[in-house]
Amino acid sequence: MFTRFLFTIFLIPACTLSGTAQKYFSKTAKVSFVSEAPIEKIVSTNNSGYLIMDVATGQLEMSVLIKGFQFDKALMQAHFNENYMESDKYPKAFFKGRITNISTFSLTNEGTYQAELKGDLTIHGITRPFSTQAKMIANGGKVSAEGNFEVAIADYGIEVPKVVRDNIAKQVKVSIRADLQKL
Repeated sequence: MFTRFLFTIFLIPACTLSGTAQKYFSKTAKVSFVSEAPIEKIVSTNNSGYLIMDVATGQLEMSVLIKGFQFDKALMQAHFNENYMESDKYPKAFFKGRITNISTFSLTNEGTYQAELKGDLTIHGITRPFSTQAKMIANGGKVSAEGNFEVAIADYGIEVPKVVRDNIAKQVKVSIRADLQKL
């Protein structure tokens, strides 16, 4: 896992503004999702998401291993990995983009800032343009990020058999929380 983290770090170009540039990262970002359907509510959490952010450029990348999602029921977890997400074939979901309004706030000043994210979200081997908002929180010299958004599973080629269609929501609610450290 550490090797993957180092690989992710080297994907982001080095800052040209040495001295003022700061990079932050997390390898324990919490990614949760909820599927609320008429018959069943499915909740899962993964506590090993990787996130790296370059404050100078606003570049942000996040990845999560699909097999890292934990469910209350083992059978549900098996179906998620084998039938829906095909995690052996598509082992990761990731976002690669930037905070478009990074120049409007400073994470060296304490406060809560609304960040506008724009980039590409890849799930189940399908990459689509994606934009959302997130909160960046600077408090006591520490930085954290929080975000909530919805994903339409059909947009990412995730097929649900007709027999269980009422058990899985068409729109899945995703939440992300990361405590960031300086790189």
